[in-house]
Amino acid sequence: MKKAIPKIEAEAKIQEFFKKDFSQEELKKIKRLAMKYKIKLGKLRQKFCKKCFSQLKGKTRITKIHKTIICSHCQYKNKINLKIRNINNNQNDFKL
Repeated sequence: MKKAIPKIEAEAKIQEFFKKDFSQEELKKIKRLAMKYKIKLGKLRQKFCKKCFSQLKGKTRITKIHKTIICSHCQYKNKINLKIRNINNNQNDFKL
């Protein structure tokens, strides 16, 4: 039987994992670990493709609303929302 590790050690293991290159199988294991301990990946989610779980490399497009990265393996379009900053600090302008 495997020993259960504390949530803090699981978070450290996830952070350490994303510092190096990874394969699709390793990423699936880390994602399952994060789901088990209810750890949100947040910004780390932007480092891999949503469809094939490979490292996200490929063509990049940036619009006013989002950044689109086309995966070089499966050609899936991964969209990442960009936050709109309020430049004038007017109350009439809104932020997302």
